Amino acid sequence: MVVQPFLISPIFTEFLLPFALIFTLIFAILQKTKLLGDGKKQIDAIIGLVVGLILIATPPARYIVVSLMPFLAVAAVILLVFMLLYGFIGGKTSGDVLGIWWKRAFATILAVSLVGFLLMITGYWDAVRAFVFNADSGTSLWVNGLLIAIIVGAIVAVIKGDVK
Repeated sequence: MVVQPFLISPIFTEFLLPFALIFTLIFAILQKTKLLGDGKKQIDAIIGLVVGLILIATPPARYIVVSLMPFLAVAAVILLVFMLLYGFIGGKTSGDVLGIWWKRAFATILAVSLVGFLLMITGYWDAVRAFVFNADSGTSLWVNGLLIAIIVGAIVAVIKGDVK
């Protein structure tokens, strides 16, 4: 008989972790907002406990929370990687226009690279590449994108242009 580790058992992942998350979240929100008054930790804890127990007792709500948490974890890691790499690029702003434009260009390259890498490691790169470059819809996508870029460029030129 195979014994399942506790950290991946359904009791832990579908009951204890969602309860702890919701309890902590509700308690923290009530403490930060002081909605029920200052120094009411016991009442805030009771409300957090009740909301957490209601979540555990309601399967559809619990399913939504359990399903969203992996996305939250992945999104937080992606954001962390982007912010670390942007910190290497950005540093302190010196105020000169050329430096700001270089930083924006590097940040754009970083964002596009990160999205491309995520598409590659998740296996969606081939589908996106086929849609954008090989399909009939890809041609119209490029034409529409070029048309939108021209329109946006014209609007920016009109707004930024001299009025004399």
